[in-house]
Amino acid sequence: MRSPAVVYRKYTEFAGYPRIRTSVCPMRNILIILWLLVPVAVAAYHFGPGQEKVTLDEAGLAMKSAGRAMEEGDPLEALERFDEAIEKLPDTERGAIRRLTLEKAKVQMQAKQLPQANEVLKGMLDELATEKGADPQLLADTREAYANSQYYMTWLMRLEGLPREAWEPEIEVSRQNYRLLAENAVAKGQSEIAKNYQESLEASIRLARLDLTELQGLPLPSQ
Repeated sequence: MRSPAVVYRKYTEFAGYPRIRTSVCPMRNILIILWLLVPVAVAAYHFGPGQEKVTLDEAGLAMKSAGRAMEEGDPLEALERFDEAIEKLPDTERGAIRRLTLEKAKVQMQAKQLPQANEVLKGMLDELATEKGADPQLLADTREAYANSQYYMTWLMRLEGLPREAWEPEIEVSRQNYRLLAENAVAKGQSEIAKNYQESLEASIRLARLDLTELQGLPLPSQ
């Protein structure tokens, strides 16, 4: 599913599209994860090449295959390769597993698996938000992805004709997360990122206020 930031820029004449910081390209994210694994692979080789190094190599190949599948527009193939990579990684590589799980959830949103992605992202966010010493960038990225998923969940719930009491809590969670992201970015002096988050917050408010007939006349955000 297209990042709402891109959707906003494409359809600025339509009310209701959020603007969120555009996600890093899938292949670049894969390369970042591979870079995180380099010290582990070196250590495994130094202490004797064995099953651990073979497993890490296999995980790396699966990650690269996932990135290529996304570049070729095949999210279902990418999901299979993400699962393969996650399964190959040792439990000690918690950071890499979490990052891969996050990237997989983003792909799920593009593969018509929004409810599943939303559930995974909520669990990750709850865990990271209460974990002492959690990676702040991973926490922010997870919060952003979860806010995106809540936004799109609200969009679909409204199109399905569900009552306000059903979808309003979803968009409220999205708004709260966009607001927190914007405040944190301001505190860190990241003015451009804060601006994008603020626009996302405003767009989530517009989505809640849009008349259903207006919403039905808008093109669905898609990749």
